[in-house]
Amino acid sequence: MNKYEIALVLSSRIDDEAREATLTRVKNRVEKSGSTVTDIDDKGKQRLAYEIQDMIEGYYYFLHFEGPEDAPAFIERHLRIYENVIRFLIVKQDA
Repeated sequence: MNKYEIALVLSSRIDDEAREATLTRVKNRVEKSGSTVTDIDDKGKQRLAYEIQDMIEGYYYFLHFEGPEDAPAFIERHLRIYENVIRFLIVKQDA
């Protein structure tokens, strides 16, 4: 099993319930890939480096998980279609 991290930026236009629902969907998708979520780090609402879809702020999360080599590709395919996810990046962490 490899260790990965997802840097996730959610839209600032959604309410708390929708944000939690989106985060739960992402977590469930990670688990469906055969991976285990080890930690979720909520960084809160922060200013974006540049404007995205007329937004200057977003909610930042970092999800740490352990999973097989094909897990990032599986997760990425689904993150691309979630409308509340405005940016994401999946990276493999060093051992």
